[in-house]
Parts: sequence; structure tokens; C-alpha cells
Amino acid sequence: MAYLQPADYPNYGLPVGTTADWITAATALINSYCRRPDLNVIQYTERLRLTSGAQTVRLSYLPLAPLGTAATALVNIEGRYARPRRGEILSEPMSEVAWAFSLPGQWTAIDPNSVDYDPNTGELTLPWNVLGLPYNEVMATYTAGLATIGDDVKTACAQIVRNAQSTPALNASKTKIDTMQVQYFSSSLIDETVQAWLRPYIANRLG
Repeated sequence: MAYLQPADYPNYGLPVGTTADWITAATALINSYCRRPDLNVIQYTERLRLTSGAQTVRLSYLPLAPLGTAATALVNIEGRYARPRRGEILSEPMSEVAWAFSLPGQWTAIDPNSVDYDPNTGELTLPWNVLGLPYNEVMATYTAGLATIGDDVKTACAQIVRNAQSTPALNASKTKIDTMQVQYFSSSLIDETVQAWLRPYIANRLG
């Protein structure tokens, strides 16, 4: 959904007659820059490895936010005590028991209510498993995004439109007709000011 509606145009310095295609293009640029499909609250699923011996993991998309009437942003959490990566030493006292009963590799459901999380940093603190071993891999399904698109995103969207409209030939910086070469500087549409507004919403990882 576009981050600016026609009623917003005067409040953010855009002419009333601005067409929807400008807003749609600016919205798409914001999503691409933030490396996510949308800034509104939607559902994500991530499979993450934990640092050896740690019980915390950080999710990629922020802020964590419940969707609709849900009580928590965590939809489903599974963890497993997988085979260790090269160089990791199994020092936990129950590791031999785990291997004996073929527990490594088995996904175990984790009660989302038992997971402590910070919605702003995306850090999850996981409980220990039944044998007292730390999980070293987790599969998290969660919801994240903005329940209400704020002034920072709306202002960024309007600024991108103004930058595009003020750039000759739709952002063409150099042309050579004889060789049919056109060079673009699309990064100038998302200038330093826009980057500062969008920085809190950039995904922590590619994907």
C-alpha cells in the first residue's frame, strides 16, 4: 500500500494534483532500500543459527508488532539442538545424552509466551530445552512493521517524489546519443536526509 494518500499531499509539500504513479514508485524505492516487502505489519519467517553457548538471537525485521488482535508478535517458535558447526566443542554436560537419544536435528516447539523479546531490537531470549541444553538453531515466525505509517516514512516518501520530479529526464545524469548510453544516479533520489528517516526500518540481513 502506498505510504502517502491524496489527503496527505498538502501536509507533506506535494501538489494536490500529484498522480498516484509518483507515490507508488517512491513507495517501491523505500521498500527496496529497506530490503523488505513492506513497512506495514506483515508476517515473516526466519531460520537462524545461534552463537555457540548463547540463548539469544536477533530477528531481521523491526519493529516487532502484533498483527490485528494478536497478543504477541511471535506467531510460532521452534528450536533444535542441531549438529555443531566445525570447530564447536560439545561441552554441555548433557550433550552425550542428547546424541544417544538422537535428539540433535529434531525441531521442538517452543511456547512463544516463554520467549522474552524486545520489539525495538528484535532480540529473542530463548528458554533452555528439556535436557538443559542450549538451542543452536531456531525457526521463528513473527509479525513486524508499522501499525501506523509515521511522519518519518511519509516525509521520506514525499521527499523522494520531489527529488524525482526535480531531476531532469527522470534521473538521467549523462546521455550519449551516438552510442545510446544512459547513466542513472538513482541513489540521489534517496538522499542523506531520506536515509536518516528510513534507517530504523532497514532489515538487519539481506533477504
